[in-house]
Amino acid sequence: MDYEVKTDALEASFDAVMAQAAIEELREEVGALGAKVDGAVIAAARPALEGAKAEREPARRAFVDGYLRKGIEGGVELKSFVGTTGADGGYAVPHEIDAVIDATLKSISPIRSIANVVKVGSAGYRKLVTRGGTPSGWVSETAARPETDTPDFAEIAPPMGELYANPAASQAMLDDAAFDVESWLAGEVATEFARAEGVAFISGNGTSKPRGFLSGTITNEADGVRAFGTLQYVASGAAGAFAASNPQDRLIDLIQALRSPYRQGAVFVMNSATLSVIRKFKTADGAFLWAPGLVEGRPDTLLGYPVVETEDMPDVAANSLSVAFGNFKAGYLIAERSETQILRDPYSNKPFVHFYATKRVGGAVTNSEAIKVMKFAAS
Repeated sequence: MDYEVKTDALEASFDAVMAQAAIEELREEVGALGAKVDGAVIAAARPALEGAKAEREPARRAFVDGYLRKGIEGGVELKSFVGTTGADGGYAVPHEIDAVIDATLKSISPIRSIANVVKVGSAGYRKLVTRGGTPSGWVSETAARPETDTPDFAEIAPPMGELYANPAASQAMLDDAAFDVESWLAGEVATEFARAEGVAFISGNGTSKPRGFLSGTITNEADGVRAFGTLQYVASGAAGAFAASNPQDRLIDLIQALRSPYRQGAVFVMNSATLSVIRKFKTADGAFLWAPGLVEGRPDTLLGYPVVETEDMPDVAANSLSVAFGNFKAGYLIAERSETQILRDPYSNKPFVHFYATKRVGGAVTNSEAIKVMKFAAS
C-alpha cells in the first residue's frame, strides 16, 4: 500500500511539472504573437533591416549586410539582368525592398495604379485582342445552323526598355550601422524609376521604352470607323482653351464618347494646372462640377468620375491633349519583369559605391476604344 502511495505522489509531481511547462510554453507563444504583431506594424512603415526578422532570414541578411554594405557575395543568389545572355549578373532584390519600391511607384506614378499591370518572365510579351467579338444569328427551331464569321484577332506587343537607376553612397556611410541602407536604396531607386515611368506611360515613343497612350495616332473618328489602335479625341471648342460658353458641355461629350461598358471604372487624367481650371466650372444653379472626396480613401470626382492627377500630362495649349478619360484597366497595359536587379560597383567612382538597379518595363494601348482624350482645338 505504501508503494502505491509513493507512485501516486510521483505521478502528481510529474503532472505539476508538465502543467508548469505548458504554462511557460503558452507564455512564450503569447510573447511571440505580440512580437509578431508589433513587427507587422513596424514592417508596414518600412522593412526591418536588423533584429529578429533578419536573424530568421539569412539570405536577406547576407544581401543587406553582406553585399550592399561590404560587397561580400557569399550567400547571395546570382541572377542574370540581361535579357539576351547570362554572361553578366546582378542580384535579385529581396522581397522587402522590392515591395517598398512598388508601393512608392504607385504613389508617384499614378498611371501604374490605374492601368493593367502584368508580371512577365522575359522581355518578349504578346497579348491577343479580339476585334468585334464573335458574330451570331437567328434561326428557327428546325433550320440549319450556318457557320458564323470568325472574330478578328490583333496582337499587341508592348515595347519594352531597360529602366535603370545608379545611386551612390560612400563606403563610410555603408560602414555606419545607423545608416539605413535598405530604406535609402529603396527610396532612391523608386524615385528614379517613377520619374521615368510617369513620362513614358503617357508620352513615350516606344523606342527602348514604353509607348505612351498619347504618342499614337489620334483622330476624331468614332468607334467602329477609325483604325484599330487609334484613339478618339473630342474638341474642347476653342484653340488652346475651353469654349467660352458652357465649357462643361465638352466634358460631358468626352464622357459620352466612351461607350457604357467602359465607363464603369473610368477616370479622368490631367495635371494640376488643368484641374485648377476645371475645378472652377459651375452648373447653371451655381454648383461645382468637381466634388472633393470627403471620406478617407475616396477620390475627388468630376461629374461623378474619379480624378487622377499626374504632372506628366501636357498643359493646356493649342492642339494639346491635356485631358484623358477612360478605363485604363481595359485600355493600357504595363508589362514588367517581376524583380529589380542590383549590381554593386565599388570601383568606378571611389570612394563611392554605386548601386546599379535595373528593371525591364513595357507599355502600350491594348484597347483604343477604352480611352478618350480632349484636344484643345476648335474642332
